[in-house]
Amino acid sequence: MNIELKLPAHPRTLIELSGLMNKPDVNLVEVSNLIETDLSLAAAVMQAVNAPIYGLKGRVPSVQQAVTFLGLREISAIVCETALRAAFPQVPELLAVWERARLRGLLMGRIAQALSMEAWGPHTAGLFEECGKAVLYAYAPEAYADMLKANASSDVALVEAERRTWGIDHAEIGARLCEQWGLPAATVNCVRHHVAVQGTWRLPPTSHRYVCVLSALAHTLVHAPTRLDEAVGKIAPQAMMDQGSLMRAMQRVKDKIDEAMA
Repeated sequence: MNIELKLPAHPRTLIELSGLMNKPDVNLVEVSNLIETDLSLAAAVMQAVNAPIYGLKGRVPSVQQAVTFLGLREISAIVCETALRAAFPQVPELLAVWERARLRGLLMGRIAQALSMEAWGPHTAGLFEECGKAVLYAYAPEAYADMLKANASSDVALVEAERRTWGIDHAEIGARLCEQWGLPAATVNCVRHHVAVQGTWRLPPTSHRYVCVLSALAHTLVHAPTRLDEAVGKIAPQAMMDQGSLMRAMQRVKDKIDEAMA
């Protein structure tokens, strides 16, 4: 079955943010000023930044202080998440999607940082992995709400149901949205393959696979932390990464998240 999906346009704020992030001399003031020009965005950023997961002590009173405390990548990711959510219906059925996206993006960015890798691409990939679900919800709200509920415990089962019904799944739709919004190839690749990678710990036979590694490990850390050693042992050789270094990076990230949530 072929369906005509309407993908939302790239939000203006994200276009401007991408321009800033690509500048070699971007500074905190420029990003703060961009956020403060949009009152609803600034309010959403302030609400997000005070969430326990970021581990800040006490409430942050201003956008500039939020940028200073969290740094450009994490504050830019909050802006990205806020703009992405605003492009879709604000409904209870999608709240869990966005909450998972926030945590997954944060984990992927911090794992990349712990490995001294570029972190903005992985963080963005984590935010966008499930965005195809929002597209399908906007296309068929009642039918897709039922499908989400029936397959809440397994994205593998969900994509199979999506393909049977519409001939396409949320991972492919999300990848196409990432392409339309001009996100990096590594991000697009991760979004396209994330369900299979997380379910099998097998990397796709494509280039730009390093973000898929972080996706699988972040997913394991959240959903099956007792199997983290096993996941690292299977994934590291495929990516030609040192297993010990990868495990130590994962443990550092886990310790920081546990401390923040405590």
